[in-house]
Amino acid sequence: MRSIWMACTALGLITAVSPFLSAAEPIDFRPGAAAVTLPDSITLGACSGVAVNSEGNIYLFHRGQQPIICLDATGKFLRSWGDDVIGSAHGLRIDRDDNVWVTDIGNHQVLKFSPVGKLLLSLGKAGTAGDGVDEFNKPTDIAFGPDGEFYVTDGYGNNRVMKFTPNGGFLAQWGEAGGGPGQFNLPHTVVIDRQGRILVGDRENDRVQVFESSGKLVAVWPGFAPYGLAYDRQGHLFAADGRANKVLQLDDNGKIVNSWGQEGTKPGEFQLPHMLAADAAGNLYVGEIKGKRFQKLIRK
Repeated sequence: MRSIWMACTALGLITAVSPFLSAAEPIDFRPGAAAVTLPDSITLGACSGVAVNSEGNIYLFHRGQQPIICLDATGKFLRSWGDDVIGSAHGLRIDRDDNVWVTDIGNHQVLKFSPVGKLLLSLGKAGTAGDGVDEFNKPTDIAFGPDGEFYVTDGYGNNRVMKFTPNGGFLAQWGEAGGGPGQFNLPHTVVIDRQGRILVGDRENDRVQVFESSGKLVAVWPGFAPYGLAYDRQGHLFAADGRANKVLQLDDNGKIVNSWGQEGTKPGEFQLPHMLAADAAGNLYVGEIKGKRFQKLIRK
């Protein structure tokens, strides 16, 4: 970590907190019941992804039968799908039209579904890992740009970020394996802030790297393991630190302003929190890998 810090500092990329930049106001949560009513045919496996659509419906992505599960806001089961197309669940995001996008690290694909499970778009070669512009090697996450373009962190195998048109046409890519500025050691999650910057959770380098849409590196935020990143509707940024078993609140400069949790099985404790999402009220939903559950953190 010291060598990474020194290299980034020398290039002026470590974001220092200035007295002219106010930190995000800390907010707080309390553990809440995330009661889920599932059919007897579904037992939750490792919960790798979670998102909430415009209607308040909750979508879970888990490593088990019927890997994509849709619940209403109360946790009532609505529908599920995915056995015929999903190899191994990883990331799940919902776009502005409520379409459901997933990254499949088993089949090396990115898939787009309608809200009710109709397959709309398939990227990558099913069952084949590769490093071409039409291939992935265990892609991890997706983020949507303001004009419908989207970004994929092609994480476990290729250590790159890829940019596509709304219809899936390749536009650009950047990144390579390593610990230096602009390099990655498992780009695991990606979000876009209100300035249009691309925030990439560089998991095994214990940092977030911030890029312009062109791929130019503009900042590095070290000091935690970003397994998942998510914004709420007010622009607050949260991270799931799977190594520390915590959920973090970050300000606009990557400084931790609040945190919740520790390792454990009680409400508000975590066993490898992986990815997370916020609903319209600002509550957080956190999926756990080892805990094989998702939790709701209710905003106070």
